[in-house]
Amino acid sequence: MFVSLTMTTAITTAAALSLPFSLSKSSKFTTRKGISKGFVVFAISASGDGGELVDKRNSWSTLFDVEEPRSKLSQNKGKFLDVHEAFEVARYDIQYCDWRARQDLLTIMLLHEKVVDVLNPLARDYKSIGTLKKDLAELQEELAEAHKQMHISEARVGATLDKLAHMETLVNDRLLQDRNTTITDVTTSSPSTSQPPLQTTAERKTQRKALNVSGPVPPYHPRLKNFWYPVAFSRDVKEDTLMPIDCFEEPWVLFRGKDGKPGCIRNTCAHRACPLDLGSVNEGRVQCPYHGWEYSTDGKCEKMPSTKFVNVKIKSLPCHEQEGMIWIWPGNEPSSPTIPSLLPPKGFQIHAEIVMELPVEHGLLLDNLLDLAHAPFTHTSTFAKGWSVPSMVKFLTPSSGLEGYWDPYPIDMEFRPPCMVLSTIGISKPGKLEGQSTKQCSTHLHQLHVCLPSSRNKTRLLYRMSLDFAPILQHIPFMDILWRHFAEQVLNEDLRLVLGQQDRMINGENVWNMPVSYDKLGVRYRLWRNAVDEGLEQLPFSNK
Repeated sequence: MFVSLTMTTAITTAAALSLPFSLSKSSKFTTRKGISKGFVVFAISASGDGGELVDKRNSWSTLFDVEEPRSKLSQNKGKFLDVHEAFEVARYDIQYCDWRARQDLLTIMLLHEKVVDVLNPLARDYKSIGTLKKDLAELQEELAEAHKQMHISEARVGATLDKLAHMETLVNDRLLQDRNTTITDVTTSSPSTSQPPLQTTAERKTQRKALNVSGPVPPYHPRLKNFWYPVAFSRDVKEDTLMPIDCFEEPWVLFRGKDGKPGCIRNTCAHRACPLDLGSVNEGRVQCPYHGWEYSTDGKCEKMPSTKFVNVKIKSLPCHEQEGMIWIWPGNEPSSPTIPSLLPPKGFQIHAEIVMELPVEHGLLLDNLLDLAHAPFTHTSTFAKGWSVPSMVKFLTPSSGLEGYWDPYPIDMEFRPPCMVLSTIGISKPGKLEGQSTKQCSTHLHQLHVCLPSSRNKTRLLYRMSLDFAPILQHIPFMDILWRHFAEQVLNEDLRLVLGQQDRMINGENVWNMPVSYDKLGVRYRLWRNAVDEGLEQLPFSNK
């Protein structure tokens, strides 16, 4: 007796959800009650001339040793359900559908055993050919009906899973945005304003697909600048170093002052607008190569050769050094007193720190870094070479979080505002990724990606790689060159795709059409970014 592969897949999927299921008695067969609120198959009635009962415990009976789901369903008939209650109803729908599917499967298995009993040589000795034909014909009809019911159950499970996915999206991705919109409406409306009408299902579906990222990148909202941004690794800014950077389409230069602390001033001389990074560092001051004017880390001009001294000051930014990185605050609001830690977890050692300038808008690059489902299709020549394509990829996260873990990949990931992505990859054997949680893996790789918005079509990428194994790699000559080569190979696989996206986005294409389940973290980043661009006081998924 064979069961369809698709039905088996549906049952396996439902079972993987760790939901309780139950089974009722088949109308054709007798079963004995095994536990409270559920049934275990202990006995099967086989039709013989004597109508005797054949007792036996089936090896597969534990599949049906389940709890009745309908007893748990809350009684909400006639009541309006909010989105959380509706989500629970959808979840119990899946339990009920799987319960029905298990019942259908049990019916087929019992019929199969009955066929075996009918065809048993010992049973044939007591039955005429006509009786056997009649029994087999009846069983054939019952089997056909059972298969039909199984396919109906399969369709029910598929439809209910789709409904559950939609409800999950409403709860996890739209709820906070709707709440923020409501808060904004309340603050701008009079107390007597009536509550807006409830949305229809069609309207909710339209909102679900309404994430629109198209057209030329608009000017950055000033609110996006009011964060601490990592802009360089400490070891790259030496005492005599002038490091030019662009941030939000403004030119800046990093250097170290007399006290060794870093400073960030506008990369434009107050005299003739000469780029200061073409000059040099003289006693902790930037010396302009045009006429030798010298500026300290606070932007004040302290020396003007060949002329009478005039008080001049150029713009500077709050600059701070922490845990091997240099941070700036490009916004107009007072800087935050705390800077988040970006150190790798305990037990990891840093093996590579790489900086790249990329010709893409930083939001598109973040979209790419927050998406792991593309790996088996994009990175076929590098780290994902030989990866199989899972039937389902999901990112599992709390309803209001910007961090979580991938299923089936052993990778934990977090988006940390305003532009950082942290990930920890579990490796059972160095170089080999296996489908289990990061905690079950013996070795790990930790990554930090910082996507600084240099301009609306350029990103300064800071990459840090750390390992909790093979510390000897730190002492091998030229390993930094090898790491950079590998990082560039991986990035180039992404870059050709993201550049194509950017071209089409600028021409009006929406690069966020039809989000699906594995887009969850990217969608949340975009909702956060939209809230920043709209100037909302309370940003979703964050404390700011």
